[in-house]
Amino acid sequence: MEEIINKVANSALEVFDLEDYYPKGIRTQIDISQWLLEGFLLREKDFREELKNHDWTQYQDHFVAINCSTDAIVPAWSSILVAIQLAPYAKKVIDGNSEDMDAALYEELLTKIDYSAYENKSVIIKGCSKKPVPTRAYVLVAHYLQPFARSIMYGEACSAVPLYKAKK
Repeated sequence: MEEIINKVANSALEVFDLEDYYPKGIRTQIDISQWLLEGFLLREKDFREELKNHDWTQYQDHFVAINCSTDAIVPAWSSILVAIQLAPYAKKVIDGNSEDMDAALYEELLTKIDYSAYENKSVIIKGCSKKPVPTRAYVLVAHYLQPFARSIMYGEACSAVPLYKAKK
């Protein structure tokens, strides 16, 4: 009987797993509609009073995304004012939703990596993840890898989708 050889394990593929870079920390989303009249109307005096009376300490060391879940048209300063209240407590504050927060965190992290380690290598960007890795993170890592990698694939080694191959 012929020996079964695991070609994937023996290949020179470098796996780039975005989960390895997943920023640890509590993610919280704040919906400003809770401070609007009937969820739609911003009355400045009431809005400021609600923010003044809110317990901001509960967001200590959180990653906070600020958004409005209703179709209310709110002035830009409303989110800024919430962000200012959060500044002494939150690790990071963005305008957007949870996915936007993950994308912003990955954008920060991915700019700090030295991609020269992938010079002339075949790289597979691992596709299956248990953590919420946004598509923007995959796009960014491919962008940063492209100047260095000989080839870039996406997915798992056994079923990778080719994305890029450097010209010889």
